Amino acid sequence: MESVRCNTCGNRVLVEKYSDAHTSIQWLDEADNACPEFAEARTQDGRAWVPTCRKLQETIDDLTISGQLGLSLRSYPVPGRLE
Repeated sequence: MESVRCNTCGNRVLVEKYSDAHTSIQWLDEADNACPEFAEARTQDGRAWVPTCRKLQETIDDLTISGQLGLSLRSYPVPGRLE
């Protein structure tokens, strides 16, 4: 996983891109406290859950497009295919 800092709030997370559509994000701090977008959503309309931070996703997309964040070459064994 690679360290990524959000361009908007500066929060740091670990990211691994497996494909254009699949991104794994590991928060290093409690997301609701570290991310202003999550905190704002929590206080609006009684919502307590946000599927993703748009600003963090934009940061990851920008890094991917610029080539600074590449696709992971990591592969995992598939059950039943081990010999």
